[in-house]
Amino acid sequence: MTASLNTELTVFKKDKIIMSENIKVTGRYSLSPRLKGIVILIIGLVIFYIGSHGSSELESSHVIGGLLVAIAALLFMILKTRISTFPALIIAAIITGSLGGMKSDLMIQSITKGFGGTLGNIGIVIGFGVMMGALLQLSGASRKMAQTFIRVLGKEREELALVLIGLIVSMAVFCDSAFVVLTPLVKSLSRTSGKSIVGLGATLAAGLVISHSMIPPAVGPFGVASQFDMPIGTFMLWSMLVAIPVTLCGFIYTTWLGKRIFIVPTEDGEGFTREWQAVPVLNPQEDEQLPGTLISFAPLFVPIILILLATFFRESGIADTWAGHWQGTVSRMFITIGHPVVAVGCGLLIAVIGLGSHYAREEVTHSMDNAIRSAGIILLLIGGGGALGMVLRDSGAANMIAGYIVKIGVPGVLLPLLLSTLIRLIQGSGAVAMITAASITAPMIGTLGVDPIIAGLGCTIGSFMFSYFNDAYFWVVNRSLGVTEVQEQIRVWSITSTILWASGTVTLLIINAVFF
Repeated sequence: MTASLNTELTVFKKDKIIMSENIKVTGRYSLSPRLKGIVILIIGLVIFYIGSHGSSELESSHVIGGLLVAIAALLFMILKTRISTFPALIIAAIITGSLGGMKSDLMIQSITKGFGGTLGNIGIVIGFGVMMGALLQLSGASRKMAQTFIRVLGKEREELALVLIGLIVSMAVFCDSAFVVLTPLVKSLSRTSGKSIVGLGATLAAGLVISHSMIPPAVGPFGVASQFDMPIGTFMLWSMLVAIPVTLCGFIYTTWLGKRIFIVPTEDGEGFTREWQAVPVLNPQEDEQLPGTLISFAPLFVPIILILLATFFRESGIADTWAGHWQGTVSRMFITIGHPVVAVGCGLLIAVIGLGSHYAREEVTHSMDNAIRSAGIILLLIGGGGALGMVLRDSGAANMIAGYIVKIGVPGVLLPLLLSTLIRLIQGSGAVAMITAASITAPMIGTLGVDPIIAGLGCTIGSFMFSYFNDAYFWVVNRSLGVTEVQEQIRVWSITSTILWASGTVTLLIINAVFF
């Protein structure tokens, strides 16, 4: 078979990312997209008919076989057809239930219950969160936070400032958008300090992706927590703990890398050069139009503090121990306002009042509306994962496969991690990898004997593995930093992401052995 692959991607300046991908695959033995769709539709109808007339007695071989076929079909649809991930997840759920022998009415009920139940838990929080992130971008609060860290930490600590701001900003702003917004600051630091933009930019990119992939209230980790039905505050604490060694390992590598690949922006900021003599020494200037420091940090820090306080009061049992006393009343109050919906809602109100008051009403609402539209696919993806997970539970596939895994001696703690890793390598999207892995493994953890915290962390860590050409963030990072040679692109981001995966995996295994 012969094939040609053409990919075009353009990253524009300032606050927007515009990516155009023109992918064309041709081969003598390949099916046309229309024919592929017809074949999938016919197979799906046959499977649905078999399922609707199947036996209510679910045989082990049918159930497990149905799941394996569903996973294969899911990957095929994502990689080889024009079917997007959300309908692919729903089709995979139908295949699992039908081949597993579920009655059609029960299967549809499981799909709708799983979809609605999952979004009912997190839909409002994600909506509030992305709107808050849009206001952080619109007002320049994210840049203000970065400048604050750089000013406080001082010269020669630019990398430390960038990784810290990456960890904070990407809990509310998508990592690719945040990277583009902060790239002008990285260029300015490179020209001012004479340091390679590769080391500075890769450090920022690592901080952003760690937070975006691991720490709630970022969308992906929040979706994983909802799949495993665990307290968001508890998962947040463990995610932060695991993020410490992961960040340290990434920081050491990217700082070292900056000394090996020297690239700096040209004086006009439009191009790049590898000549040291071309580096002008400039004095960094802060934009006087940016919001104040306190109001820039408040929309992010207030929800985090409220959620963590609620977790403390809930786990301590003060509300029950001191029922009828003022201590119990105060603890119940913090548990209420620390609920993710209320806490993130407070952050959004702070952003609207404190950051949006300097802009026209139409500009603020337009920014938030655009954020909701961009989050729509994430919400559908999480809901689709919930639908697949519910079918796995109701069909019995989850327990059967989990029992088989236990029987052959495979450590259950590795299953979420390896599944997320595999899906990440195959299709590139970290969000798809962690949500799909969570939806498949969540129904199994009881039989596997794996704590939901460990399973959830495994799903998020697996999404780091070896980012390369099929990951949009790979192109955003490398092109923004002026890295054009393939070998250097792999060193800059593919190896960086793999180091994050490896350090996260080791940390996960240690935590599981010591604490769970």
